Amino acid sequence: MTVHVLPSEERGRANHGWLQSHHSFSFADFYNPRQMGYRWLRVINEDVVQGGAGFPTHPHRDMEIVTYIIDGALEHKDSTGGHSIIKRGEVQRMTAGTGVRHSEFNASKTDPVHLLQIWLLPNQRNLAPGYEQKLFAEADKHNKLCPLVTPDGRDGTLSIHQDVSLYGAVLDEGVTVEHRLAAGRGAWVQVVSGDLTVNDQEIRQGDGAAIEDAEVLRIAAGQKSEFILFDLAGPGSQVGGQA
Repeated sequence: MTVHVLPSEERGRANHGWLQSHHSFSFADFYNPRQMGYRWLRVINEDVVQGGAGFPTHPHRDMEIVTYIIDGALEHKDSTGGHSIIKRGEVQRMTAGTGVRHSEFNASKTDPVHLLQIWLLPNQRNLAPGYEQKLFAEADKHNKLCPLVTPDGRDGTLSIHQDVSLYGAVLDEGVTVEHRLAAGRGAWVQVVSGDLTVNDQEIRQGDGAAIEDAEVLRIAAGQKSEFILFDLAGPGSQVGGQA
């Protein structure tokens, strides 16, 4: 088993005044050949958008994009006619497919919105654009792994066009959860808040960790902590020069 940690301070950073962003993988002006993604993961951006600000209309294509709201609310409009406000506890999956244009603005004029935006390569090109959004109750993530996104949309999760499952959890201090990985699969853990121990490896807020060749993940909270977990097939790690 190998656990490769990407420390928070090694993420790319961008300060645009209205936007504070941290990039786990190479993105925009941040480029590091040792941080190009992990299996099907290509982007994990932690963004804080100030009140009244946001991303004007811009295009995407051939990407699966997941938005996870940590705090606040984000207003979304797109070229398919979709319009929604994504709040704390809600997750949105966008299939860019053949092409979509959308905007994302802080739904508040005064309070910041804090979110993770995640990009994954789809299992095929030129899919029809589409969106799904769902609220996952805090109780569903309390001291357990809650499935949020899966390839088949099972058990009320959002569906995604790739062999990846995304889980979320909020653990009280001292609580441990376990997750089994099938042969050949890898995991990525992203710490939203607090600090964790993943199979004896300590990670803290903002850190990410790629886990390879493990049958079981044991994730313990050193204090109250929130994190997301990806269970992925796909090619090997591109983080830290692993094969």
